[in-house]
Amino acid sequence: VWAALKATHFFKHESCGKCTPCREGTFWLDKLLHRIYHGHGTPRDLEVLQSVARNIQGKCLCALGEFATSPVISFVKHFMPEFQAKVAQARPEAVPAD
Repeated sequence: VWAALKATHFFKHESCGKCTPCREGTFWLDKLLHRIYHGHGTPRDLEVLQSVARNIQGKCLCALGEFATSPVISFVKHFMPEFQAKVAQARPEAVPAD
């Protein structure tokens, strides 16, 4: 999970922002992986993570957006038990007091 987060963070940082799928997609991939890694992920986050990655593919102006999905898709495919374990150990996010 850590490696997927670091790879995704790199692609988010390198995105030029000219095309929406890459700009928004890498932002959401990074946000979802950050939430999962830091113990706030849900089973739904795993579904959304895969959906976002699939929806970026084939819609970017350059290769960076295409490559940004590869680590996520590959890590989730080959290391799903690790992702599921992180989600199973998740604790609810703190809600600020009013």
